Amino acid sequence: MAETDKPGTEIVIPVLEERAVIGTREVETDRVLVRTRVETRDETVERLLRSDTVEIERVPVGRVVETAPEPREQDGVLIVPVVEEELVLRTRLVLREEVHIRRIQGTRPVRHDVRLRREVVSTERMPTSASDIEKDEDNVRHE
Repeated sequence: MAETDKPGTEIVIPVLEERAVIGTREVETDRVLVRTRVETRDETVERLLRSDTVEIERVPVGRVVETAPEPREQDGVLIVPVVEEELVLRTRLVLREEVHIRRIQGTRPVRHDVRLRREVVSTERMPTSASDIEKDEDNVRHE
């Protein structure tokens, strides 16, 4: 009978265990190069341009009035009264004329050359070397 087989003797058996530690880290696998450039092009733009012109007509009146009339609008015409004082035995207002101002609207085509710019983006993938990735894989930690 061996010494370890005696009753009351303990036998110690070592137990080993492997553990994997899993984590994350940033690993550069590719790079992307982004370039921008500006292109210009000439383009002709054509639009209708609205314009207003006025036509002025002087209308003689020659009528005596008590007070100066206010400017007024009649059938789309702005009427501006023009008065003057006239010496008679007494002073009185005489409406000499009215200035009729008529607005005439019209359109005409206008053509301009304009320079337009735009940005153009190009991308290029630049992989890192395979040896860099293998070095990272070799550094995996085991416990």
